[in-house]
Amino acid sequence: MKRLRSLLAFSVVTMVAGASTGAQPAWPQWHGPKRDNVSTETGLLRQWGPNGPALAWQASGLGLGFSSLAITNGRIFTMGDHGAEQFIEALDAQSGKMVWKTKVGPSHEDEYGGPRSTPTVDGALLYAVGTEGDLVCLETATGKEVWRRSLSKDFGGRMMSDWKFSESPLVDGDRVIVTPGAREATLVALDKKTGKEVWRTATPDLGPGGRDGAAYSSVVISNGAGVKQYVQLLGRGVIGVRASDGKFLWNYNRVANQVANIATPLVSGDYVFASTGYQTGAAMLKLAKSGEGVSATEAYWLDGKTFQNHHGGYVLVGQHIYGGHGHRRGAPICIDMVSGKIVWGGEGTRNEGTGSAAVTTADNLLFFRYEDGTMMLIEATPKGYQPKGHFKIPGVSRPSWSHPVVLGGKLYLREDDKLLVYNVSQGS
Repeated sequence: MKRLRSLLAFSVVTMVAGASTGAQPAWPQWHGPKRDNVSTETGLLRQWGPNGPALAWQASGLGLGFSSLAITNGRIFTMGDHGAEQFIEALDAQSGKMVWKTKVGPSHEDEYGGPRSTPTVDGALLYAVGTEGDLVCLETATGKEVWRRSLSKDFGGRMMSDWKFSESPLVDGDRVIVTPGAREATLVALDKKTGKEVWRTATPDLGPGGRDGAAYSSVVISNGAGVKQYVQLLGRGVIGVRASDGKFLWNYNRVANQVANIATPLVSGDYVFASTGYQTGAAMLKLAKSGEGVSATEAYWLDGKTFQNHHGGYVLVGQHIYGGHGHRRGAPICIDMVSGKIVWGGEGTRNEGTGSAAVTTADNLLFFRYEDGTMMLIEATPKGYQPKGHFKIPGVSRPSWSHPVVLGGKLYLREDDKLLVYNVSQGS
């Protein structure tokens, strides 16, 4: 346990040091520059008044959707359904005015309709996945289509259940990584400029838990056990794939449920943390060299009563994991990353929000966005549950699921057709 704690401490210090020295004032993809949902913003309000922070500006015309936001170089990028069609959209970051919108494919017409993918911006190009599995590359400046592939038609892709493709693509070097979910093409790497296939990953039997196919998560990068790899949550659990050639490395099935595996895994050093809802639970995995490959062993398991994250995710601050516990609940919780011990919160912790909570962090603060449209500000500290204010997002008529973004002293909230931007800097 002492060695586990020291290794994790080193990885956290390294991660924080890198964020403080190399971070750019941008949020170019799902969950930010490092896909860890950690904003490097500082000087933020430590307490909200009774009405919440001041609204800086708002925009409308985004369409129906649960996509979050990518923000970079004076533009905001998201996706939305307009009638029978689904679009990638670019807005001016100062006014919210629509700069361009480009069709991806048909809209997602059901009770929880609308796109889920957040565009990934990589310089002059950007990438997004439509709900029918259309992977599209566009010119960032103009929205002009450069190339497209179909995860279902080109790679035999399939989802584990009915809510369609939801992944936000990963760009890594000269490649874009996506998850068709097929047995012979579970993950694929494509040339980011042309869409030409570089490699595909075939997977063996991944275990009895869950269901075959892609899930509702997005790929993250790990260098665990000294091997660069892509970690993804599938319908059958978590897997690791060697980044250089797509070789399948390891899998962990116990965390899979049969309905929907959603939250993006958390990686730190040689460790991977993953959780799903539907009364399943959570696991910390340790990666180690195994011959020419990598093995993943369970460091600890938390049952569904102790911690399960339906969706909304979790973040790592210092050596503690913070997120919302419970199936379609967001009970605030703090977990010691090393031991899995619940430090505070969980089942009995209540606040003004109801439903699942999408969580991001900045400046040792937690921003919890609840399904009912309640925004909570909570201090990220192991010393106890310390709420610092809340407000209601106006105009909420469907589940308020889009993940919040904190950037440039602002809190950005996508609410279906609207974008609301709040001043959260102490100087505002």
